[in-house]
Amino acid sequence: MNPFQGWELLGSLTSIPPWWQGGLVVAWLGLVLLVAQMLHRVAPTSPEIVRKTVHIGSGNVILLAWWLNFPALVGVAAAILAAAIALLSYFLPIMPSINSVGRQSWGTFFYAVSIGVLIAWFWPLEQPVYAALGILVMAWGDGLAGAIGQRFGQHKYQFFGQKKSWEGSLTMAAVSFVVALLVLTGVEGSLWQTGLVAGAIALVATALETLSFLGIDNLTVPLGSAAVAFFLTQIL
Repeated sequence: MNPFQGWELLGSLTSIPPWWQGGLVVAWLGLVLLVAQMLHRVAPTSPEIVRKTVHIGSGNVILLAWWLNFPALVGVAAAILAAAIALLSYFLPIMPSINSVGRQSWGTFFYAVSIGVLIAWFWPLEQPVYAALGILVMAWGDGLAGAIGQRFGQHKYQFFGQKKSWEGSLTMAAVSFVVALLVLTGVEGSLWQTGLVAGAIALVATALETLSFLGIDNLTVPLGSAAVAFFLTQIL
């Protein structure tokens, strides 16, 4: 029995020719980068906001890869290319709107790596929903947590030397829960089971996000969220 019957209506998108599928992804990422460059020009003093815009927008590419049924090899190859470009950008000013955040971070590189790892893990299992969940929790949860924390974070705390705000962490937990709940509605199981799994994902994702030195949370949050979702749904 297919555990993802709620998402089967999206299968019609796989009939689109491969070159159109790739074109849609390139067009989407191009639009995200264009918006980032425009924001960078308009608000050069707010690089973190620009970066979070790219963070959220580019993360949604996993939905296209899932709905268009991209081959795993193509997804992994694209992630490797993105990771290589990210590494190059740390030494050459090719993505100033993304990397100029005023602090040392390998987040863009880890982000690309996490997408590649999750595609390599879940595509062969024919369960891409978990890869999508992991990336979307990171994209929306961490993205909005960073924006809210910077704008409204008045109550600060430190965890292993990492400075965070309760406003940002609560946003991370709430958004992660909502994202997980929405994605997991396509998985068979009762509502209370789905809510329980979503709650566990929110707690794990928020805990991992607090340890964000050098941007490592862009790797640990997606992988941790996907792993918790996968193993708990198997158990329940």
